[in-house]
Amino acid sequence: MQKILVEGGNLLKGRVKISGAKNSAVALLPAAILAESPVTIEGLPDISDVETLSHLLEEIGGVVTKEDDQGLTIDPANMTSMPLPNGKVKKLRASYYFMGAMLGRFKQAVIGLPGGCYLGPRPIDQHIKGFEALGAQVTNEQGAIYLRADELRGARIYLDVVSVGATINIMLAAVRAKGKTVIENAAKEPEIIDVATLLTSMGAKIKGAGTDVIRIEGVDQLYGCQHTIIPDRIEAGTYTILAASQGEEVVIDNVIPQHLESLLAKLREMGVEIIEGEEQLTVRTREKLKSVDVKTLVYPGFPTDLQQPFTALLTKAQGTGVVTDTIYQARFKHIDELRRMNAQVKVEGGASIVTGAVQLEGAKVKASDLRAGAALIIAALMADGITEITGVEHIDRGYERITEKLLALGANIWREEMSEQEVEQFQNS
Repeated sequence: MQKILVEGGNLLKGRVKISGAKNSAVALLPAAILAESPVTIEGLPDISDVETLSHLLEEIGGVVTKEDDQGLTIDPANMTSMPLPNGKVKKLRASYYFMGAMLGRFKQAVIGLPGGCYLGPRPIDQHIKGFEALGAQVTNEQGAIYLRADELRGARIYLDVVSVGATINIMLAAVRAKGKTVIENAAKEPEIIDVATLLTSMGAKIKGAGTDVIRIEGVDQLYGCQHTIIPDRIEAGTYTILAASQGEEVVIDNVIPQHLESLLAKLREMGVEIIEGEEQLTVRTREKLKSVDVKTLVYPGFPTDLQQPFTALLTKAQGTGVVTDTIYQARFKHIDELRRMNAQVKVEGGASIVTGAVQLEGAKVKASDLRAGAALIIAALMADGITEITGVEHIDRGYERITEKLLALGANIWREEMSEQEVEQFQNS
């Protein structure tokens, strides 16, 4: 196991290129199951989640070939509805997309209950509601979800909660169902449009992706195609926050600024200078930033995935800011770690209250989940002294070559192997 060490205080300057979207990739790869011939997805991020999903596709008989420029070609011709009860499924929550994809193609699936970062209760009841509406029988047997259907039939499905996962999973099952499916109160995230674009290129008939009503006319077969993934708006947002916290002038390439409007508005309110280009952002920060309040909302509101990195930035701002997470109210495990670094922050209900400006100090901290890890790296870059971050495997799930990218910007950051004693302490903590 590795740990990341950061010596804070260096001003960051230069360019960084954003990778393909993690939250798209984890749905696009299972979507390839639905085709009858090879699907090529270009620009995938080089992260552990993509590697895990590739292995899962191979486990059910897919042939996965690496292409140039971080592309993968998935040949689904010989795939079978082999059960995926545990193992790699436990490594990431997005493995639940195998449910919709395998149900759509094989009319059956057995998938272990998914893992990933623990952010409090995130039930899959809306997914199951959608599958059942399409005609599937869904049971929970010995810790695995069993899905069976004689045939799938289009239906009108209203989501009680706006859910990206449920919206995509129902789309995956519905594209090969008989008749028309209407998903109401659908999520509107850019990643949903990306998945719909891939499915449409494969021959699916989808209208309304990106709005709260999606209409799908089922087809008998889908075919291979070539698709380029969208840039990762959460990685782009993380580097934008990072540049605001410790940057002199940072240019962020391969970004869609419209995907970050809620974040950019808050950063400008704080006093950060941001220049938008067609596919890039230039970020210049000031010595004194003003604190703001933030509330996470479904897209196009402020992303819950940027709540934790933004909290780290607020430690530098003058005044008191309140960060309220309406999506995952348990997503505050990073707060205790920030307090180890001298942050003046406390949790009350579903909100953290941050008082700044304070000088953070290097400490030994632990990343409890992916975005908490990003928050700790941002805090470490601002801190006096050296910060030691464990739980690096969480960070590597969603940020491609983060240490190399930060080194190129001028950060003093490196990795070390943990000793046996440190591993034991980490596992027992």
